[in-house]
Order: sequence, then structure tokens, then C-alpha cells
Amino acid sequence: MSLLQGKRGMVLGVANKRSLAWSIAERAAEQGAGLAITCQSERFERRVGKMIDESEHIEEALLLPCDATSGEEMDALFSEVGSCMGELDFIVHGWAYAPREDMSHDYVHTTWDGHRTAQQVSAHSLTEIARRGRELMTGGGSILTLSYFGAEKVVPGYNVMGVAKASLEAAVRYLARDLGGEDIRVNAISAAPVNTLSARGVPGFLDMLTLHEERAPLQRNVDPDEIARAAVFMLSSWSSAITGEILHVDAGYNIMGM
Repeated sequence: MSLLQGKRGMVLGVANKRSLAWSIAERAAEQGAGLAITCQSERFERRVGKMIDESEHIEEALLLPCDATSGEEMDALFSEVGSCMGELDFIVHGWAYAPREDMSHDYVHTTWDGHRTAQQVSAHSLTEIARRGRELMTGGGSILTLSYFGAEKVVPGYNVMGVAKASLEAAVRYLARDLGGEDIRVNAISAAPVNTLSARGVPGFLDMLTLHEERAPLQRNVDPDEIARAAVFMLSSWSSAITGEILHVDAGYNIMGM
């Protein structure tokens, strides 16, 4: 049985083949979902379109550019998705960004512009998406976002993004409460560090990978496909009683004290 057979979903924020959003999109399609996929801008459209064409699992997908900072583009996105797909069963929120200059020094030196940008793209955009998405989830659904352990504990180098992810996780809980009466579940996966485009902007990222492998109970790093399989579970009816949760997919790293 395919977990998402006959379901329709949207995956936001695919940049390249290393994107966790892309791994989730491929697994969701493999499990029977019809998809709309967004990329950051028209500049990425050709690249992501080629990825879709070459995918073993995605036969076809609606590909649309959308800027996470533009309310007008979000309105246009949901209008187009509604026209082409009708209702939605799930949304994967994969948007995350902070200016490199605000990631490159201690958090105490974060600028207001850097803080605002990280919050808008990485956290508040989830609320913007949920507010629009609920209109297409008339039969209930699942909204899933991606977080990281730096939202809970200090990870040197993660800095302003850690603060934004903490805000994102709080938004998950508040949105879960607000939308629960409509049978819309809102959750997050706190993923282990993986080599994505955004992760490369974190100072000391390779050291994070080494430390994770040394200290995680499973004594290894995590493959993006492991995160994608967990995401499919959270999007499916098999997780129907789970909402407002932060699911750690990190080989157990988060349980360790020292």
C-alpha cells in the first residue's frame, strides 16, 4: 500500500538535488502523491524542471516560482495551485535563509535586517503558507516544516538561524492549535545536519557533521532519504493523531547530555 496514494501536495523551497525538500518530494511521489513544487525564482526554474524530468519517481509536477518574502507571489501560487489541483492534502514548508554576513559572526552582532530576514523567510513564512493553505485543505490535511537542534540548544555558528528556527517551532505549536479544529495537523522534523545548500552557509558545518557522528547514539550521520521517509509518515494518515510535534530524525543526537 502506498502511503500517499491519491493525495495532492505542495513542496516549497526546492533549490537543487541536495535539498531536503527535494528528497521529500521524490519519496512523496513514490508513495503516490501528485505534486506542486516551488523554487525560489525563475532563475532556479530551469534547474528544478530538469530535476523533475530526470526523476525516477516524479512523473510530472506543477512547477512554480515563489519568493518567500512576497505576499503577492504567495497569493498567485495558491491561486494557481487551486486552479490546477483543486484541494490540497499536505504542504511541506522547506524555506530557510539568513544573510551570510549575519551567520558569519557571533549572534550578539546580529543586525536588525539580518534578524528580520531570517525570521521572515525561515519562520513567519510558515504562518503565511498555513493561512493560505487552509483554504485548499477543506477535508483536513498535514503541514510539515523542517527544523534543526539549534532551535533548542546553542550550536555555535548557527547563530541567527537558531533563533529563527526556535520561532518556527513555536509557530508549529500555535498553528497546530489554531487549525486542529479543521483537522489540519502541523508538525516539524528536526533533522540532523545534512549537506544542503543552506547548510553550507553555516560556519563550521563540516565540524558539525564530525561531532554529530561521534556523539549520536547510532554513531553515524543521517541520510537525507531517512528524513524523507519520516516526512512521508508525518504527511500520511498513519500519523493522524500527531500534531504540534517536533520529530527528531537525528540518530538520537538530541538525547545526549555530554
